[in-house]
Amino acid sequence: MNIRTTANPLVRWIGRRLEQLNARHPWSHNHHFHPWILRALPTPAGRVLDVGCGRGDLIATLAGHAGRVDGIDPDQEMAYVSASRFREEPRVQVWRRSLAEHVGEPELLGAYDAITMVASLHHMDLDEALTDARALLRPGGRLLVVTLTDPVSTLDQIWDVTNALTNPLIGVVKHPRPVRETPAEVPIPVQDPDWSIAELRERAGIILPGAVTRRREGFRATLRWQKPGTVLETG
Repeated sequence: MNIRTTANPLVRWIGRRLEQLNARHPWSHNHHFHPWILRALPTPAGRVLDVGCGRGDLIATLAGHAGRVDGIDPDQEMAYVSASRFREEPRVQVWRRSLAEHVGEPELLGAYDAITMVASLHHMDLDEALTDARALLRPGGRLLVVTLTDPVSTLDQIWDVTNALTNPLIGVVKHPRPVRETPAEVPIPVQDPDWSIAELRERAGIILPGAVTRRREGFRATLRWQKPGTVLETG
């Protein structure tokens, strides 16, 4: 039984109660993984690309740890919001474009020390996105992904239930004081994933040999991969 789509009245009632708790103690599932990304960045990180940058929250985090941060988002409003946010920051550049368009710029092939994707991979064709990221990374560069997946197996369903139950508990820990009003923000485009974590592991195993994929809290999965080779020092 998929708890996200089931018509079972008891499960739906429990889901509504959990949603009420979540609303009182909200936490950003995506921001939650920013520390994981920072810990996984190569040192030094000269140039980093954030794919599907949205409002630019991760860019703001990365800007303090990388020499240059590029952000791309195919959504016109998201790209505008992010570009406006960093208009006065010379080390940040934001484009309205897709990953496929970005990899089409020859000078960017092999240009990045790290590429991040937070809740954006499932908006793209899986094989194409992993292949494009591989092409954009320098030898020794790292791909760091936080993504949603479709719960299709029994283990997926168990993990989904575990996340549903722990989600409000994490919220209480992060924000013990109940929130009465949430500030209005420009909504980020959302899309349901159409591949499972098993499919992600299978495709990544072929395209990115050695990639490490894990189930994580907040209904998320992470993928970490380092491109073979070593960046040669120049000077």
